[in-house]
Amino acid sequence: MPSTHLSLHYHLVFSTKDRRPLIEAAWRGRLHAFLGGAVRTCGGVAEIVGGTGDHVHLLIGLRATHRLADVLREIKQSSSRWVHETLGARGFGWQEGYGAFTVSASNLARVRSYVARQEEHHRSKTFQDEYLMLLRRSGVEYDGDFLW
Repeated sequence: MPSTHLSLHYHLVFSTKDRRPLIEAAWRGRLHAFLGGAVRTCGGVAEIVGGTGDHVHLLIGLRATHRLADVLREIKQSSSRWVHETLGARGFGWQEGYGAFTVSASNLARVRSYVARQEEHHRSKTFQDEYLMLLRRSGVEYDGDFLW
C-alpha cells in the first residue's frame, strides 16, 4: 500500500491544580479557544474544547508522528503561561497528570456532544465522579491511593 491512512482521535481530560475552580466563567471561552489554537500550533486538529471551572476536555486529532505526552506538555505549558500573562490569574495552574482516551471515528459525534455539554453535565456529577466513570468505561486500571 503506497499511502498511510490514519484516524487518530483522542479525548483528553485534565484538571486545574488541586481541582480548584480556577477557570472563571468570564474568560473560560477564551481559554478554550486558546487551547484549541495550542493544539493547532502543535500540528493537531482541535475538534472541540469544553469544560467547567476545574477541568477541561479536548477532542483532538493527531498525526502518527505526534507524541501525545509532548503535545499535552506543550498545550498545558502554553495555556498556563497565557492565563498568567494575558489574564493576570497568577494562582492558575494545571494538575500534573491527565487522562487520554482514544476515540473511534464512529464515536466522534457522541464525544463531541459530551464535551459540548460539560456545564450541564456537571450540575449533577463532580469531576471526580466523571473521571472515574471515564477510567472504568475505558478499562483503565488505576490505584485510588494515587488518583487525586
